[in-house]
Amino acid sequence: MPVPPLAPLKAVDLEDERLKRLNALGHFLDNSIRIPGVGYRVGYDAVIGLIPGVGDLIGFVLSIYIVLAATRYRLPASAVLRMVLNVGLETLLGTVPLVGDLFDATYKANARNLDLLRAHLAARTQGGAPPSNLRFYAGLFLALAGILALAALMLFSLTRALQALFGS
Repeated sequence: MPVPPLAPLKAVDLEDERLKRLNALGHFLDNSIRIPGVGYRVGYDAVIGLIPGVGDLIGFVLSIYIVLAATRYRLPASAVLRMVLNVGLETLLGTVPLVGDLFDATYKANARNLDLLRAHLAARTQGGAPPSNLRFYAGLFLALAGILALAALMLFSLTRALQALFGS
């Protein structure tokens, strides 16, 4: 008996699948590890951030992936800007040793950004804010490049200061 051909995926199915993947990545980065006895959850973003020098930059790239993937949903500029600010704040403060790692474990920018995405998707069904235009996304790209450059500069400066202090 021949197998019937699979029905083509609808745009809604693809959108649901994308959203599931983004939610899974956000959970992995911010809430996947339960601290025994306390019940508080942290994610691998905080663990990766413990790697001196590059950990926060890796976390930044993974977090920005969520923001860029969320732009496929044509969010309003205000939502995307807020997402970028969440990631930028977590990245820049995350570069400060120890205090930044604690901030990274508690602020959970990815969970916040996914909450924003879900809220705007729900609002869109009720006629929410209009989507952003191409000029906004070009500015967003420049802002992200600036945040990444600033974080790299902060890490470089911190490394140089530690070398000068300890004479290495």
